[in-house]
Amino acid sequence: MEKFKIAVIGAGLMGGGIAQTCAQAGYDVINIDLYEPALEKAKNNIEGLYNKKISKGKMTAEEKAEVMGHLSYSSNFQDLKGAQIVIEAVPEKIEIKKDIFAKVDAAADPDTIIVSNTSGLSISEMAAATKRPDRVMGVHFFYPAPVMKLVELIKGIATSEETYDKVKAFAIDIKKTVVDCPELPGFIVNRILVPMMNEAAFLVMEGCKPEDVDTAMKLGSNQPMGPLELCDFVGIDVMLATMTGLYNGFHDSKYRPCPVLENMVKAGHLGRKSGEGFYKYN
Repeated sequence: MEKFKIAVIGAGLMGGGIAQTCAQAGYDVINIDLYEPALEKAKNNIEGLYNKKISKGKMTAEEKAEVMGHLSYSSNFQDLKGAQIVIEAVPEKIEIKKDIFAKVDAAADPDTIIVSNTSGLSISEMAAATKRPDRVMGVHFFYPAPVMKLVELIKGIATSEETYDKVKAFAIDIKKTVVDCPELPGFIVNRILVPMMNEAAFLVMEGCKPEDVDTAMKLGSNQPMGPLELCDFVGIDVMLATMTGLYNGFHDSKYRPCPVLENMVKAGHLGRKSGEGFYKYN
């Protein structure tokens, strides 16, 4: 497939990982974030990862240089000009995403496709913030993006078949397996997975020990990681935001977020990234 310029908006763990994934597939990628320290951190994270691979003989210095040569960083939205696909990877809040979509729409070339990495928010609502709703759709990567093989594809009400076909071909070209999802809260994976994690939190609230819940699920259903370990891994705040999105989207009490999750987020216990969640980390 012909390579073209990609822009990734957001330099957090997801944005940086998506940018890395695209660069590894041979695309020229500009990672844009208004917070410059985030850009520096994203670059250092990738450099550090590749240096470890080199030290273990899993990558050569030449291979690292080739991938890094495809990556650039900027805090200026105007630098996304020339990108055929712009991937939004900012925090999972609809107002933030709509604001980003409006800014990207104003700065991007007329035929640029804009996609969201949302884990469950409305694609059509984001598209409505632009003047190109036919060129907007969802492409949900999973963390860590360079490792996880699945990508969920979600069309909005106005997404054209031409947009869908180009984005699907691109996702396959960066070596992802794609599944088509309905534009409903949670799509496929999170609609099934997140309520399970939420129920695990309810069990803790009702007196179970986190390690017992995780051991039961790992040994009783052959899962590689327990639901509470997974909560800590993805971030309690991310998990709560996704569960809240399901609850608000379906207006069904079965998606009510566990109060324990809300208290943990208020306390700053966000899992691995903060050093403490359902478990403590050094």
